[in-house]
Amino acid sequence: MFENVGSLAAVIAAGPWIYAMVALSVLLDVFLPVLPSGVLVITAATAAAAGSNAATGGVPQEVPDILVLILSAATASLLGDLVAYRLAWRGGERLDRAIARSRRLTTAQERLGVALSRGGGALVILARFAPAGRSVVSLCAGAAHRRARDFLPWSALAGLSWAAYSVALGYFGAQWLGTTWLATGVSLAALVLAGAGAGYVMRRQPA
Repeated sequence: MFENVGSLAAVIAAGPWIYAMVALSVLLDVFLPVLPSGVLVITAATAAAAGSNAATGGVPQEVPDILVLILSAATASLLGDLVAYRLAWRGGERLDRAIARSRRLTTAQERLGVALSRGGGALVILARFAPAGRSVVSLCAGAAHRRARDFLPWSALAGLSWAAYSVALGYFGAQWLGTTWLATGVSLAALVLAGAGAGYVMRRQPA
């Protein structure tokens, strides 16, 4: 076991595979919300913070790696939403019946339709932080045949917001608390609290 997250910096700096891992995890968690994509993003950002503070052959690891991490996670988030949206669009009557049997999915579909028809995408952004909210919104948007131009720009903004927030938690948490597992735990707790808050706001919104 590594004594602190800083020990991971050398591993992460060894190659670009970490960005591929992050992207794959974020892309797939629209279908498998149990994937620890948030954990992976925060841990990578924490390790990158450690690398920026430590010298590697006399040259510190550059901060733009953080920007690449944000762009990787945000792009994968949008692509995952797009795949789920298109699959749901083509899901046909079987998917419609599955949504109709779920009160939660039916309510989410109604709220999403109202939000998008009014030109507001706050619901899409909130859903990106809520547990499984991203999956529900993407599938409901596709199943209801909402226009891509109404949904995808908000999905892109939601993915960028989530990625930037998650990376900032890991990076600045390490700067303030040190590159320890405690810092990673605090950052993860902040991400979970944001998700709980987003879920609460979504439930409190009138249909």
